[in-house]
Parts: sequence; structure tokens; C-alpha cells
Amino acid sequence: MSKKITLAGLVLMASVATTPVFAQDCNAAGTVGSGGSAAAGGTSASTLGTAGACRTDDGTTASIGSAGSAATADGKAQSQTKVNENPNQLKAQSKAQAMDQAMDQGTFSKSQTKTRVKGDELQSKTRSMSHVPGQKPVKSTTDSNVVLPQQ
Repeated sequence: MSKKITLAGLVLMASVATTPVFAQDCNAAGTVGSGGSAAAGGTSASTLGTAGACRTDDGTTASIGSAGSAATADGKAQSQTKVNENPNQLKAQSKAQAMDQAMDQGTFSKSQTKTRVKGDELQSKTRSMSHVPGQKPVKSTTDSNVVLPQQ
């Protein structure tokens, strides 16, 4: 059985064989992340955020991500995520909130995460809270900070 190589195949093989691609090593790198959730009655809300940065001889590259989710058995749930970029920083913020509309109005869960990369500093902070009327609110906070080391 003979095999034919097309002209397009030859061009592809030649370009792959002669075009080296090199990855640069990071001189300094860091990652941060935080997340949290809250639940009360028939409500729940969760958010998370993560960011990473790599400094090479050619400059610093960074990535960021964030998300949120909310749910309720009988009520209103909403979530939103915003990501902003400018020459000085990357920022992401997610908010999620669920409110119960049943007989025990006032039951809710909410969570918010803010994540940022600015210069050599990476930060992520999440605050979550749930509440049932007549009970003490339940709160939690997670926080993560990293500063890239100087060369």
C-alpha cells in the first residue's frame, strides 16, 4: 500500500519542522484565589475568583477569572460578574444573592468576591453571609494576597 503526501502536507511538515516555539520561564510568578458560599432556608449563593501573573524578561502577563451563582427554592436569585482591564490593573468582581419570598421573608444568602492584579501584587477576597429572621447572621471571609518577589 503506497501513501501519498500532498503538497499541503509537505508545506505543513516543513513549517512545523523549521519553526521553533520557545516558552519563556517566569522570573517570578504567583497565583491567588478565594471563594465562599452561604446557605439559609431554601437559598444559596457562591462566588469565587482567581488570578495569576508571570514576570519574564519581556514583561509581565496576567490572567484573571471570577464567577458566581445563586439559587432559591421560592424567591429571587441573581448573580453578576464584571471584569475590567486598564494599563495599570486587571480587576474582577462577582456577586451572587438569593432571597426567599416564602412565609419567612427576610431569609437570604449572599456572596461577593473581588480579585485584582496590580503591578506585582495579586489579591482576592470573598465575603459571604446568610441570614434567617430571628437568628444571628452567619458570615465568612477568605482572603489571599501575593506579592511577586523582586529580581
